[in-house]
Order: sequence, then C-alpha cells, then structure tokens
Amino acid sequence: MSKVKQDAASVAPSRRIRHSSVTFTIVNCALLVVFTLLIVVPVWNIVISSFSSSKALGVGAAFWPKEFSLDNYTYVLKDKTMWNALFISVAKTAVGVVCHTLFCALFAYPMSKAYLAGRKLYSAMGIVTMFFSGGMIPTFLLIKSLGLLNTFWVYIIPALFSYYDIIILMNFFRQIPDSLMESARIDGASEWRVFRSVVLPLSMPGVATIGLFHGVAQWNDFMTTKLYVNNEALYPLQMRLYDIIVQSQAATQNANMGHLVLDTTSRGVRLSTIIITVLPILVLYPFVQRYFISGSMAGAVKG
Repeated sequence: MSKVKQDAASVAPSRRIRHSSVTFTIVNCALLVVFTLLIVVPVWNIVISSFSSSKALGVGAAFWPKEFSLDNYTYVLKDKTMWNALFISVAKTAVGVVCHTLFCALFAYPMSKAYLAGRKLYSAMGIVTMFFSGGMIPTFLLIKSLGLLNTFWVYIIPALFSYYDIIILMNFFRQIPDSLMESARIDGASEWRVFRSVVLPLSMPGVATIGLFHGVAQWNDFMTTKLYVNNEALYPLQMRLYDIIVQSQAATQNANMGHLVLDTTSRGVRLSTIIITVLPILVLYPFVQRYFISGSMAGAVKG
C-alpha cells in the first residue's frame, strides 16, 4: 500500500506540471494572436485603403477595397519628384550601408585586439557616444562648418560611426582564431589582406546585421533632410511623404463640404505613398533575417 501511495504522490506533481504547461501554452498563444492582430489589422487597412477610390475612402474603414482603384498609385508614380525621391532614398541607403559598414569594420578590427595601446580609453569614448550627443544646434553648426549643408554627403558622413555596431563586429572578430590570421601572415599576407580575405568573410553575419540596422535607419530617416537640406532635388521618399502629410493636414484644417473629395484624394495618395515607402524594406528583410538573428545574438552574449 505504501508503494502505491508513493507512486500516486509522484504522478500528481507531474500532472500539475503538464496542466501548467498546457495553460501557459494556451495563454501565450492567445496573447501572440492578439498582438499579431494589433499589428496586422492596421497595416491591412492601410493596404486596402490605398487601393480604394476617393469616394470609398470617405465612407470609413473596411477590410476589402469597396471600389478597387489604382488612381492613387497612378498619381504617385506619375509624379517626377517621387521618382527622384526614390532614387535619392536608394542611393543614400546603398552608399550609406557600404560606407558605414566599412568604416565600423575598420574601427572594430584593431579594437578587437587586446594589445592595442589605449584600447580602454577608446572604448570609454565610444560608450559615451552611445548615450550623449552634441545637441541639435552644435551639430548643425558642425555640419555647416564642414560644408555639408544641402549636399548628398550630409546623409553619409555624419552617420559613419556607431559604437553599438562596432561592438557587434568586435565580438565577431574576437571569435576568429589568432592561429588562422597568423597562418595568413606567414604566407605573406599583409594586415590589409588578412582583414579583407580572412576577417570580413568569416564575419558576414555581423556585417549583414549592422548593414540591415543602418539600411533601415537610412531608409526611414527624414530628420536629416528636415534639418540640413533645403534643396528639393535631394529630398528622399520619407521627406516627400512628410510633405504630403503636412499638406493633407493643412487641407483638412480648411476643409468644408466643397473640399471633401480633395481631402479623401489626398488621403489615398498619402496611403499609397506609405506602401511604396515601406515595400522595399519588407522585400529585403527576409533575405537578411538569418544573418540578423545570429548577428544580434553574437553581439548580445559574446564577450
């Protein structure tokens, strides 16, 4: 009898554990579904609204285009300034990613070496830049003194350095065996050749991670244009979207019954511009996601 009681006592906790596990799984799945809907439903509404006619937009939200129309996209794509803004966005993102990644890698490679003289001082200075900046007015004066106002390079040069990205690359570089680099030096490779042919290829997850970080930041940035660029020929997509939103808000404030069609049309143009602006990032992200996950983990947990 005592043995039976012991077996029953040992089974009861295991049942409670299984019951708790099932409850946790159900609650967790329910919360994930709720959060997913909170994200997906507004995005879906923007997508289907962008394909609705101006008359249908005045009715309200829907889950399917009531009057399917491509007029909003036709209007946007016929705008020559929009194509120029798209070119500027692509150019500054591509050039910015290459320059930023290369600059951070060149800084992180020597910083990953324990024998670098003054390494602790450089690290302290880099950490300070993660939490403090010079402020808007001093930064503007610096940009002006460098002659970067109203130039394409104002998007590239001030964004070259990021100590957070450097930390990610440093942790990747530390994982490369010193014996591998020493073998390359014995074969006659210079330090530049070691960096280019050994270190960078073995650190592609980290390079892709900071490339994605900076690429998304460059693509979404409009404050740089707002502060330092007055030339509309250098406006990126985000700034054009900002202008459309501001113009739409101004039209709404002065709206009356006669302006109703104009307001709904401007809303459709605004929504279609949002879709065009976001689409490239949505297309690119799945291709670099696996590098992004491994790179983020290495930057977070490796010492």
